[in-house]
Amino acid sequence: MDVQNAVNAAEVSAGVPHAASSGALGAVLPIVALAVVALLIGGFILSKRKHDAEPPPPRPEEQPQKPEGRTHVEQHDPHASDRFPADGHALSPYELKDHGNGPLPPDEEQPRG
Repeated sequence: MDVQNAVNAAEVSAGVPHAASSGALGAVLPIVALAVVALLIGGFILSKRKHDAEPPPPRPEEQPQKPEGRTHVEQHDPHASDRFPADGHALSPYELKDHGNGPLPPDEEQPRG
């Protein structure tokens, strides 16, 4: 019987820290939950204030007007070749030879100085 009492005493003493820690956890958990809820509500209020401070979207008459002339200018790419096969077939890699590996010619529009 002494062995049974020793086992029961060990179980009771092992259960005491669990009971004490669950009581502390039970008291801290609602506080943490309230803090998280308060942060969420505060974030919502701050974002609403920021949104209210922004100017309203422009009315249709305030929208930008389309320009009269063309604004996009086509530019020649010095890396691209303007030559295509006469029969229209695509070039294979071995047919390209050294295209693209040579140095670029100097830009004619900008004088060197």
